[in-house]
Amino acid sequence: MITDIEGVRVGHWTDSAAQTGCTVILFPEGTTASGEIRGGAPATRDFALLHPSRLVDVINAVVLSGGSAFGLSACSGVMDFLEGEGIGFNTSAGRVPIVVGLSLFDLGTGSSQIRPGHDQGKEACKSASTSTLLGRVGAGAGATVSKWRGQEFSDFGGLGSATLREDDLIVSCLIAVNASGDIDHGEYPQKIRDGDFAFPKVNPFENTTIGVVVTNAKINKADCYLVSQSAHDGFARALFPSHTSGDGDAIVVAATGQVDAEIATIRSLATLTVESAIRSVANG
Repeated sequence: MITDIEGVRVGHWTDSAAQTGCTVILFPEGTTASGEIRGGAPATRDFALLHPSRLVDVINAVVLSGGSAFGLSACSGVMDFLEGEGIGFNTSAGRVPIVVGLSLFDLGTGSSQIRPGHDQGKEACKSASTSTLLGRVGAGAGATVSKWRGQEFSDFGGLGSATLREDDLIVSCLIAVNASGDIDHGEYPQKIRDGDFAFPKVNPFENTTIGVVVTNAKINKADCYLVSQSAHDGFARALFPSHTSGDGDAIVVAATGQVDAEIATIRSLATLTVESAIRSVANG
């Protein structure tokens, strides 16, 4: 679990009837972060501050939510909760919590009128702990996959996780899989060669796979950005197609700074961890 890393906590708010929810990842003080978006239809909040050229290099929380762009309002509840805890970037006027939000489109799955908001984000924070549920909970409650071939081919997605270790180094991923493409186990090249597969002409815009990779390594913001690029390789290994114009595929990489490690090792583990986390959704 992502909470194997010291100081990381995860909380969910889920409405099973409406098939939507949000997931909050809370980080220990001093956590560094960056990230990258490769999908063509993202819904994000304050993602731009993650670029290595921006001033702030720490992060307090990431919010993964359903509800498309509506669901980004859950971030305000997380801000409210963290302010009450005295957590945030220190300014002359007080602490400002650094909260990045990523949302996926689940409005067509359950009720389009019920979306995560301020109160739901705050509730997810209050429930945060060092253990977490996976599957159709939180941001994964209304997630589906395999829609690029038509809605009749759609299947359940959800919240997946995987962790890899190299000595004291830990690289872990928590990801909400709501892809237009299929969770791929390597069968497509042969199908295409054999003429057993025809590319569909549909191009849905109601998808997105969003997640967080966390490591206990001591790396800076620029290194976190490089790791996020490798993390997207995990998308491409596990989803076909990935990063389409109808997906808002985005990943945040956070480093808690507890152990020394080679950046090349972290990048390799990030690719494999994201791949494994996505495929864990298909494995139940």
